[in-house]
Amino acid sequence: MRAWVVETPSPTEAGPLRRADREVPSPGPGELLVRVLACGVCRTDLHVAEGDLPVHLPGVTPGHEIVGRVESAGPGCLHGPGDRVGVAWLRGTCGACRFCRRGAENLCPSSVYTGWDAHGGYAEYALAADAYTYALPAELDDVRAAPLLCAGIIGYRALRRASLPPGGRLGIWGFGGSAHLAAQIALAEGADVHVFTRSPAARGLARELGASWAGDSFDAAPAPLDSAIVFAPAGELVPAALERLDRGGTCAVAGIHLSDVPPLDYQRHLFQEREVRSVTANTRADGEEFLALAARLDVAVTTHAYTLDDADRALADLAADRFTGAAVLVP
Repeated sequence: MRAWVVETPSPTEAGPLRRADREVPSPGPGELLVRVLACGVCRTDLHVAEGDLPVHLPGVTPGHEIVGRVESAGPGCLHGPGDRVGVAWLRGTCGACRFCRRGAENLCPSSVYTGWDAHGGYAEYALAADAYTYALPAELDDVRAAPLLCAGIIGYRALRRASLPPGGRLGIWGFGGSAHLAAQIALAEGADVHVFTRSPAARGLARELGASWAGDSFDAAPAPLDSAIVFAPAGELVPAALERLDRGGTCAVAGIHLSDVPPLDYQRHLFQEREVRSVTANTRADGEEFLALAARLDVAVTTHAYTLDDADRALADLAADRFTGAAVLVP
């Protein structure tokens, strides 16, 4: 089968991805062999390819926003041949640690991830853990569903971590694949959304989707914010977001990787019960809730299709911010 692998993590201009021919794998107990119908290109793939995240599996095939059709199933699976499933970032947890037992499986120290610990969807076929796949709503077609499986789910968790009060003002820093989906959920729930991004095209998309204001990353907010989400992997945006929060406001940082955060000034950034929270992966419950909500609200997904043979170009275009929304590989 055709696949892409991260041979040597390096900046995208050095070409960290290379083409490979691999045997179609066979599913073991609890595993599904999935024929990839669409695979989203996520910023986490970029972090894996460029080495921002440490190597877990040498020669890994990236991709963890997979929509696929089950070709075969190993023993003990609930899904079977012909089923359409979604394969996301979280691939497995221990199920027994104190975090798993209290419903915080996203914090499991033994958690493993698609496209980092196991080969992902930049390929014609992928193996998936049956217990961590999603049945996809029929209303969501393959290309539209793919970005929802990480960008959407993580954005949803970040929105909940930001503790936005009903009808509150939400500030969003960065407006890519994840942010443009989280914004629509917030708007549907009655929020007043303000977007901060350096991209004029992204500011235009934000206004089209219903944001009441869109400006540059360090512009003054038109009014104090109740909550903020930092999607861009730039640590210097965290103080900017905190400084624009009203009393009691919460800032959620949504990325798996973030450049260093500059020193915070207690009076300007944290006093009056402002707080900052990180977002780590997601639980399966997050995914189930979000996918059902996205289908019910008919969330608009801005996508740009690339062929599987153009996966390296799609990743480079993401790194250079050459598109708004999300890229999707269509084998």
